[in-house]
Amino acid sequence: MPLSEQEQRLLDEMERNLYRHDADFVAAVGGGATRPDYRMIVIGVLVGLAGIGVVFFGVATHLLVLGVAGFILMLVGALLAMKRSKVAAKPNSNTGKAPSKSSFMDRMNQRWDNREGRGNG
Repeated sequence: MPLSEQEQRLLDEMERNLYRHDADFVAAVGGGATRPDYRMIVIGVLVGLAGIGVVFFGVATHLLVLGVAGFILMLVGALLAMKRSKVAAKPNSNTGKAPSKSSFMDRMNQRWDNREGRGNG
């Protein structure tokens, strides 16, 4: 059920006030959109592949220590690949609104609203 114009204005005002007055809280709970760090993804994948190789080598030589070390390498590689960059998405400078979420579904919803003529901007 869509919000009325008055409810939408009130919600937008509350959101602007939150971003303006509680910027530390917004940053702490992940209000700023981040983007993937592709360099860390590549490094993580390479470390993970090296870990798989060490596990296979440990199995072939029957050395438990190499198997455990390979598993740890794979875990470190996965953690590196999932690490997000600290660079926040730039806010939309031509409107006074707070930075918008940049998830795929949010963009699709915005496109749908614009297509239906219900968009605010």
